Amino acid sequence: MLWEIGAGVVAGYAIGKAFGWLTFHVPAESKLAKTGDGLIALSATFVSYGLTELIHCYGFLAVFVTALTFRHSHRDHEFQLDMHQLTEQIERIAMMVLLLLFGGALTSGLLAPLTWIDVVAVLAILLVVRPIAGLIGLLGHQTDWTERLTLAFFGIRGVGSVYYLAYGLNQMEEVEGAERLWAFVGLVILVSILMHGLTVTPIMRLLDRHHGRDPDADEATPPPGLQGPASAL
Repeated sequence: MLWEIGAGVVAGYAIGKAFGWLTFHVPAESKLAKTGDGLIALSATFVSYGLTELIHCYGFLAVFVTALTFRHSHRDHEFQLDMHQLTEQIERIAMMVLLLLFGGALTSGLLAPLTWIDVVAVLAILLVVRPIAGLIGLLGHQTDWTERLTLAFFGIRGVGSVYYLAYGLNQMEEVEGAERLWAFVGLVILVSILMHGLTVTPIMRLLDRHHGRDPDADEATPPPGLQGPASAL
């Protein structure tokens, strides 16, 4: 476990540094940033995950560290925004496919193994555990408390829990209650989609009013803590 985590961090850092150097710091005529191709971010993702998994380490963690390192290699370069926009588009397409598959799983009885205890636990995770964890992660972040609370409540986008559960189950031969675990994760995703989808607009409008911004402006300026690309990957 320690080897997988440690080597994953080191590999991610090294790959992020390498891509940062190739993109921003090699001689001007060879800089990858000059190509304007945001797919470099996607390439970094695949290279980081693939190479790290080849040495039997934690590829998912390596991708995260690669993103952070790549982002910090030249934070203010305009190419960072190009990569961010492209990866967001790819993320939306992938999310659409996953949601279609998720909807099919729901109609096939994904949530059938759940009990009322599972439902209570899911609500506790989304309404208590995740916001508190988010606030802890934002300690020291130079933003207004309302922005930190909003970020902590909504959390990060994605369905990483699907990856983590699949990874864990694949490491073990037989897991008793695996169907219930999948049902639990499915309910977390479903409630998150419904709850956050219904509340994001009114909450963001309240946040705009709190900071004296026009919530009906055509191009609203995001709060300081939300401005700029969040990551390179």
